[in-house]
Amino acid sequence: MLRLLDRLEEVLIATLIAAATVLIFLAVTHRFAIGFAADLVAYARTNDMPGLMEQARSVFKAVNALKMTWAQEACIYLFVWMAKFGAAYGVRTGIHVGVDILAERLEGTARKTITTIAMSGGVIFTAIIAVIGTDFVWHVRAGGQTSPDLEMPMWIIYLAVPLGSALMCFRFIQALVKFLRTGEIAHHDHGAVDGLDDEAKDLAKGGHA
Repeated sequence: MLRLLDRLEEVLIATLIAAATVLIFLAVTHRFAIGFAADLVAYARTNDMPGLMEQARSVFKAVNALKMTWAQEACIYLFVWMAKFGAAYGVRTGIHVGVDILAERLEGTARKTITTIAMSGGVIFTAIIAVIGTDFVWHVRAGGQTSPDLEMPMWIIYLAVPLGSALMCFRFIQALVKFLRTGEIAHHDHGAVDGLDDEAKDLAKGGHA
């Protein structure tokens, strides 16, 4: 069951990234095409080329008819969802930035206590956000608010807050249980990061040894 959840989490994040990337590409291409067609019309008019001017006008009208004013709004919402579920993924894989210099210097019971308190804080905070987010979504749904361009119910968009926070809370609980049982904390493999030299990778690994 947990493997299925992990897989769904990864697929959702990858899908959101892909959708946002494609949408941004289409929006930029659309804007460039409109500008190019307008410049081509002006060029044809200046150089007395009626045939080219008519073709350029036809292209301009066809491209301009494809309204993509909603693309920016859609990308923002996609990134919001991606950020919320990406945060949960970050807890699971240990890629969040954290100041762990104190915990790394401690040993035994002291280290276990500090780490437990830190993880418990994450559990409590994300649980509170999930509860507040759920209440907020409920009131937005009751109000019938819709987005300006997509005209989409805003409660669906805001649903990313309670769902993402709840998943993040679950990941903190999962990480805390694993730590209490094994003493292990998930850490990202800095050796797999492109762009870091060997010395930087050794320092990164040594910081989590």
